Amino acid sequence: MAHVSQRTVFNGSALVRLLSRLADAGVREPTQATADRLSQWFGWTDAISLSAALDGVPAVASSRLRAPAGSEERECARARTALANAIAEDGVVMAATDFAPLRRRYLALQQAMEAGIGPLRGRLRTTLAARSPAMARLAAVDVVMEQVLAAREHSLLAGVPALLEKHFNRLSGNGTSTTAEPAGEPQAGEWLHVFRKDMKTVLLAELDFRFQPIDGLLEALRTRQPECQ
Repeated sequence: MAHVSQRTVFNGSALVRLLSRLADAGVREPTQATADRLSQWFGWTDAISLSAALDGVPAVASSRLRAPAGSEERECARARTALANAIAEDGVVMAATDFAPLRRRYLALQQAMEAGIGPLRGRLRTTLAARSPAMARLAAVDVVMEQVLAAREHSLLAGVPALLEKHFNRLSGNGTSTTAEPAGEPQAGEWLHVFRKDMKTVLLAELDFRFQPIDGLLEALRTRQPECQ
């Protein structure tokens, strides 16, 4: 399985398509526009908060809070590399005889992603808010979006280990399906190696997915808008 590193998008997430392939389920093209589907996730209080963030004109923060964009880039790159290296350590996978330790490992890596990415996002917003009123509004909008989407994102990503467990059972022959194995299925002794690569690819795709807000904030920092507007 090829390493998934491309940027994900709402209509065609690499993570969603990868999980769909492992679960042998098709992904239907959405019938609604992205904005229409997002609007369904906003309650009236969320809408008020978003409107306030868009209409407000926050004060520009002190220059002492400003950090060069390059330093932010390097910090984010270091965090991403550290998480990718943690994903690459697959000793638990190679020693597994059942899925329980793999579930614990996946959940631990998800927690590590949350713990590493959350503070980065907050610091990037602080840096943005110091640039200009327009950038400060963007940072305020990101706060609202995180509040609205965090619970749904957490709920959806929490289901990934269960999908991987089904894939683990199918490859190992522990599943309940009695259908014939499709052509190209791994032979005995090979299935754990296949699963190891698949699990690593899913984790890297999830890392890309979780870093999307970071990438967006970094891109805003690169625009170098004027300090005063």
